[in-house]
Amino acid sequence: MKRTPFYEIHLELGAKIAPFAGYEMPIQYEGIISEHKRVRESVGVFDVSHMGEFKVSGKDAMRFLQKLTVNDVSKISPGRAQYSAMCYENGGIVDDLLIYNLGDYYMVVVNAANIEKDFEWMKGHLDGDVKLENISDNVALLAVQGPKSLATLQKLTDVDLSQIKYYHFVKGKLAGVDMIISRTGYTGELGFELYFDAKPDLCRRVWNAVMEAGREFNIGPVGLGARDTLRTEMGYMLYGNDIDQTTNPLEAGLDWIVKFDKGDFIGKESLLKVKSEGLKRKLVGFVLEDKVPPRHGYEILKGGDKIGYVTSGTFSPILEKGIGLGYVDVKFSNPGEEITINARGRELQAKVVSLPFVPNRAR
Repeated sequence: MKRTPFYEIHLELGAKIAPFAGYEMPIQYEGIISEHKRVRESVGVFDVSHMGEFKVSGKDAMRFLQKLTVNDVSKISPGRAQYSAMCYENGGIVDDLLIYNLGDYYMVVVNAANIEKDFEWMKGHLDGDVKLENISDNVALLAVQGPKSLATLQKLTDVDLSQIKYYHFVKGKLAGVDMIISRTGYTGELGFELYFDAKPDLCRRVWNAVMEAGREFNIGPVGLGARDTLRTEMGYMLYGNDIDQTTNPLEAGLDWIVKFDKGDFIGKESLLKVKSEGLKRKLVGFVLEDKVPPRHGYEILKGGDKIGYVTSGTFSPILEKGIGLGYVDVKFSNPGEEITINARGRELQAKVVSLPFVPNRAR
């Protein structure tokens, strides 16, 4: 098992540590619900250094990424980030990812569980003047999320953080450390992601400075448990649960990132076929009538017949109800549709709803 450069800090804070994507990661500190509410109401800090980062450079770097990903890389000007995905030839999803345009190179941020697989996939499609480097072990990544994140971080930098638009970033110093300060996140709240050198002394310096700056706002560390409940309330997908090689971006509701008019890309023909034939199933959000959290793999029923399955589920600390995501036959995918979740023989009544479950304030 690997450890992030913040591992010792997590132990000092009494975090409950568990394996996740090949890393020993903090699942929770004082409790998932209180950590969740801290992010929704004030500000919390996540160690997400387990994520993967690849550097893509060379004069053909854009053309390479344009062929590999479904979104239009030519639209990312320097200082901007883009959400995208890589697909197999059959339209199945290799991974969802972020691409940062740093001017003289691109940084691709991938899911922790997929680092090796993604790197090999990209390496296998290298073409022209392109250099691909896996810099994951050299990059520390903290996500500072919540309505008080800007007020917290502004104390530590001369950069005017209020001028960084959503999915934009700047290079600057924060707590005296050179870093990329990015207006992105996975919580649906105002927030920033900080990429910097993974040297242990720098990591401790930044962590301590952020915690001190946010003390007046009752800042605290947040584990992967609350990260999951926060992203589920937003309807954000998790690779391995809601999307994988057996699902395509169109049925997953990611049609907005698939740019068919940009030219050729891997999986384009298959996705055009899916589009022309019409979707057979669709990823939807649903709310249960009670507090029971639905679980990954539970069957979704309509009139006693199986119409799909749950991909993600949790108890929503904000709605105080069970919520979930799942694939259903497309004819049962409209908001307001009443469905049943088979929870190991217990039938739970639920209703399909529009996403997100709670308002998205990230912008």
